[in-house]
Amino acid sequence: MELTSSAFRSGEPVPVRHTCDGEDVSPALAWDDVPAATHELALIVDDPDAPGRVFTHWLAWGIRPESGELGEGEAAPREGRNDFGAAGYRGPCPPVGHGPHRYVFTLHALGESLQLADASSRRDLERALEGRALATAELVGTYERV
Repeated sequence: MELTSSAFRSGEPVPVRHTCDGEDVSPALAWDDVPAATHELALIVDDPDAPGRVFTHWLAWGIRPESGELGEGEAAPREGRNDFGAAGYRGPCPPVGHGPHRYVFTLHALGESLQLADASSRRDLERALEGRALATAELVGTYERV
């Protein structure tokens, strides 16, 4: 399975438009080679370079694999609470002068639907994903505030 974005290539900077310094809209995402048995997709976007702990920027699930994409700024069918305390996408926003951070977009292909309430926590989503992923794909962007 492969996850890509028309906004940036893996390993490249996330455009300002998709960060707290811009419009803070999610980048367009597209996927290919999803396993045939996939019933839905789930997405976790986080910053493993955040001070103190991994910082969650987006939790999403209920995504139809056959759609092949989520458009720029498009909400997922179901979304959990990010570490900003709200449901939905919030873009890269590392501390000023902290150097470049990595933003990891991880897409999980699932053979069954997740039974999670909207605004669920990352812990809830990770528990629901345990042992259920048919495949995963990763896209990594970077961002630095100077």
